[in-house]
Amino acid sequence: MGRRANPAFAAAVILLPLAALGYAVTIATVQQHTYVHVMAGVLWTGIDVFMGAVLGPVIGGLDDEQSSAVFQRLTPKTAFLLPSLAFVTIAGGITLAQRIGIFPHAESWLALFTAVNVIPILLLLGWRLETWGDRRWQVPFALATVGSLAWVALTIDEFAMTEPTVAVALAIVTILSVQGFGFLLPGELRMYREMRSVDPDPSVIAAIGKQNAMLGGVQGLFQLLLILDMVYLRYGGFPF
Repeated sequence: MGRRANPAFAAAVILLPLAALGYAVTIATVQQHTYVHVMAGVLWTGIDVFMGAVLGPVIGGLDDEQSSAVFQRLTPKTAFLLPSLAFVTIAGGITLAQRIGIFPHAESWLALFTAVNVIPILLLLGWRLETWGDRRWQVPFALATVGSLAWVALTIDEFAMTEPTVAVALAIVTILSVQGFGFLLPGELRMYREMRSVDPDPSVIAAIGKQNAMLGGVQGLFQLLLILDMVYLRYGGFPF
């Protein structure tokens, strides 16, 4: 997939955001950390809103051959770009909340957050990619499940209510993560698998691509709700 996306592009959209995140959580000022988090979130949200509000309706008016041609060029790039932006936005936001002291009882909440994200995502990946019988899925799933549940067990005694807006943000991020990594990413991988087949079926590629574009729009709506929650968190009330 990297070759189809352009290796330089694939490397850049993964390494540059991760480098920015590494800088933000180590030596950056709070303002610089905020900038990394906000800019990654703006790009992630903007692309998803564009996918749902603009690209989806445009693709809906094309036939399968034309739609397939678009997704064969687009999918290899979004498969690298969107997960990278999503990860940096989420990790940057969580670490920023801890840094500025608005995320009390963080460890127990992060343990629960990890479990309710990782386990459903891996289950959905196994289902969507039909890999439940593959050890390459079974081993990571077992390790992630045991590890995340063990972390929950070790921190459950310390569990207490955190800042309500942070709890709402974690709930929305969970929806975004499970939908993005459990539905959108497997869809892109299935499209790529079809592209690489001996006789690619344009109708299959087009159908999955249209579904992903629609789900991208849903992601955009949840991201806008998340931004509203962040405004409330920052200013203590909605601006209306």
